[in-house]
Amino acid sequence: MVTSLAREQAAPAGELPVRRIPNIGPSAEFYFAPDSQTIIGNAKRDGDDGYHVYTVRVDGTEIRRINDHGADACSFFFPDGKRIVWTSTRDNLELPKGNYSDPKNYPQGAEIYTSKLDGSGVKRLTKNTLYEAEVSVSADGKWILFGRQNNGKMELWRMRPNGSGQRQITHLDGWQPGGAQYMPDSRTILFRAWKQEDEGKRSPMPMELFAIDHDGKNLKQLTNTGGTNWAPYPAPDGRHFAFVKVLPPRNFEIFLGDLQSDRQIRLTYSDAFDGFPAISPDGHWLLFTSSRDSTPENRGLTQYLMDISSLDVGPRPARGTQ
Repeated sequence: MVTSLAREQAAPAGELPVRRIPNIGPSAEFYFAPDSQTIIGNAKRDGDDGYHVYTVRVDGTEIRRINDHGADACSFFFPDGKRIVWTSTRDNLELPKGNYSDPKNYPQGAEIYTSKLDGSGVKRLTKNTLYEAEVSVSADGKWILFGRQNNGKMELWRMRPNGSGQRQITHLDGWQPGGAQYMPDSRTILFRAWKQEDEGKRSPMPMELFAIDHDGKNLKQLTNTGGTNWAPYPAPDGRHFAFVKVLPPRNFEIFLGDLQSDRQIRLTYSDAFDGFPAISPDGHWLLFTSSRDSTPENRGLTQYLMDISSLDVGPRPARGTQ
């Protein structure tokens, strides 16, 4: 069980039980495998010259690096648990390195790849010198969802797992969409977007959350606060979603939203950075990235688990079943 293997932390008042995942080191966003016991994401471990894709058990064991050259970014498991998809500049090392955290300087030549769980059998799916990242996979395994930047403009795209059928989903004038995830129905997509006119004017940048069908229809704005609403991630019940809200003056906290109401539940209560939420397929765990245990000498981010089983956001039985 995860509860006996992950190290329990002294959670701030108001939080559900939180445990730090050991041994990962400095890291960015991570996401669950279908078994809810393995995660995949970006980390920079001893000897690495940059961030690379790793898989690791939630008890901090069985750490495996997937790629060893170029600069890696977003990654995700296919729902069968046998393959993974990830982003890297590994085949475009001659291009400027750029910065995955700077939308005006994203690494051009960041391509999308699939591979087996051990990093073998690599297949390149995109073949250009654009920025393509922020990748995820639909619950039915039929679609890869990703962001593509062309001449400074981001849009959401989808393609088949073999790279065929690439199709642009969004056409949002004046907005920069990204950070998209499929809902469990494999049709509805959640994403965040910011106005191009706001770039560089304020930090953190104002962002709003949206939903759209993967054929580009039924666009719906979910938030309209003028603040920063970021990194939406669907719950397996098909109704709720985790997301990040920045509270004044600059406090990144994770909330649980509801597609059927305006109700929001605050999940993290730390003055540190809490972000990049992901909910396990069984609905038991919230995985998130935090600086809550960092020190002035070492202000890195790493991975945590929160037990959210009491929130009842796990999978719902199919209609007509008990």
